[in-house]
Amino acid sequence: MERILVVEDELSISTLLKFNLEKAGYAVITSLDGKEGLELARSESPDLILLDLMLPSMDGMEICKTLRTEKNHTPILMLTARDGEHDKIVGLELGADDYLTKPFSPRELVARVKAILRRSKQMQEVVSPEEEKTTRIGPFIIDSEKYETTYAGTRIELTPKEFELLLYLAKNQSKVLTRDHLLNAVWNYDYLGDSRIVDVHISHLREKLEEDTRNPKYIKTVRGLGYKFEV
Repeated sequence: MERILVVEDELSISTLLKFNLEKAGYAVITSLDGKEGLELARSESPDLILLDLMLPSMDGMEICKTLRTEKNHTPILMLTARDGEHDKIVGLELGADDYLTKPFSPRELVARVKAILRRSKQMQEVVSPEEEKTTRIGPFIIDSEKYETTYAGTRIELTPKEFELLLYLAKNQSKVLTRDHLLNAVWNYDYLGDSRIVDVHISHLREKLEEDTRNPKYIKTVRGLGYKFEV
């Protein structure tokens, strides 16, 4: 049974989340406090973390940042009462895998959780001996077992989702990939038309990979269609 850690300070919401997730077949651990939630994330090794943005003692952004700094790649679904695009983008920049804006329906919550866990499981599956564990393309070496990327021998620090996006782009070199295609392939489901999440991650990859982000050499925009990776 997959385990989910819910870090949410409103007891009524925490109880509702626990009820719906257990009903869907998951084991649930809860915390009403930020610092306690961080310690549980470290000690309990959950399969997924539902992380509220506003928490006592330590907010969700800081928890997310701390876990990613510690190389903890547990998928994080951020919960926020704010609808501002800035908060969503910051959360994604810090390494969150997805976000949900309150209020949300139990069906949507469970659908997001299933999609994230499915994608995480696919990425963690043991690579068979005959399959390549590394993708080499031009100056890039992308190691799907270690979740590491190097460029011309220098290691590049990427968030888990940035890594998955780069790997998918590299494996589909020179193909034009639409935003909707990337949403389904990398995030594993439709973000209800919210293709902005793809643009945000592409922008972050360019900042880390390109010498001139205004004139990218590798990750190119195909106007009106999407993106393609070329070397």
